[in-house]
Amino acid sequence: MSALSAKGLTKRYGKRVAVDGISFDIPAGRIVGLIGPNGSGKTTTLKAALGLIPFEGELSVLGLDPRTQRDQLMQDVCFIADVAILPRWLRVSEAIDFVAGVHPRFDRAKAERYVANTKLTPSMKVKQMSKGMIVQLHLALVMAIDAKLLVLDEPTLGLDIIYRKQFYQNLLEDYFDENKTIVITTHQVEEIEHILTDLMFIREGKIVLSASMDEIGERYTEVMVAADKVTAANALAPIDTRTVFGKPVMLFDGVSRTQLATLGETRNPSLADLFVATMKGTYA
Repeated sequence: MSALSAKGLTKRYGKRVAVDGISFDIPAGRIVGLIGPNGSGKTTTLKAALGLIPFEGELSVLGLDPRTQRDQLMQDVCFIADVAILPRWLRVSEAIDFVAGVHPRFDRAKAERYVANTKLTPSMKVKQMSKGMIVQLHLALVMAIDAKLLVLDEPTLGLDIIYRKQFYQNLLEDYFDENKTIVITTHQVEEIEHILTDLMFIREGKIVLSASMDEIGERYTEVMVAADKVTAANALAPIDTRTVFGKPVMLFDGVSRTQLATLGETRNPSLADLFVATMKGTYA
C-alpha cells in the first residue's frame, strides 16, 4: 500500500498557486526527502496531507482522505515542525503528560526510558536546557509514538550541525523500521542525503524530480571535463555546467557512464549539487 499518494494536488491562495497539480506516490517503508527552496510548496503539501488545509485534486494518506477522515488518520501520524520551539516554562514531565494526553499511540514508559539515558530530569524546564537537550526531549516524545507515518517539517532549524546529525542518527537507529514511512522537508540537503531512500525536488509548486536514491545514482553523473573534450561534452547536452578550480564540471542526466568516462573524471554528484543545478534561476 502507498503511504502517500497524490493526483493533481493543487492549492491556491487567492491568485497565487502554491501547489500546482502535482502527482506522486510514496510506498510504505521509505524515507523521503521533499526538498525545495522557501516558498516552493513543500510545507503546503504537508499541510494538505495532514488535513490542515482544504485543497483540490486527490490525496490519499495511509489509505485515508485527510479532508474527511482526519481524526482517524491522525491516530497513525506523528508530525514535528522545527524542534527548537517548546515553551520555556515547560518541564520534561509536563511535556510527557501532554503528549500522553493527546496521542493515542504514545508509550509513556518508552519515553521515560529514553529520557533516562540523557542528562534530562523530569523536573527540568526547557529554559534550563541546551539546544542539544531540547532535541533529546523532542526525540523522546517522537520515538515513543508508534506512528505509521512520521512527518518532519524542517525539524532541525536553528540547531548546530552536531545536534542535527545526532537527531537523524537517532531517528534511524531507534525509530525507523519497514512498517514506518518518514517524510522530511528541508533545504539542508547534505545532512539527510545518507538516510534517504527517495527524493522529491519541488520548485514553484511543481515536482521537478522524483526518484529513488538508487535511480539517482544510475541517472546522474558529474564529469570534470578535460580541456580538449569540452566541445564533445557540450554535444551530449549537460543539464548544468559549473567551474571548479578553473575546470568545467558538467552534470549529465541519463548519459551512459562508459561514454562519459572518455571525457574526463566521472563521479556521482552530491545531492546539494544536483539540487542547485535543478533549482537554477529560482533564487535569481
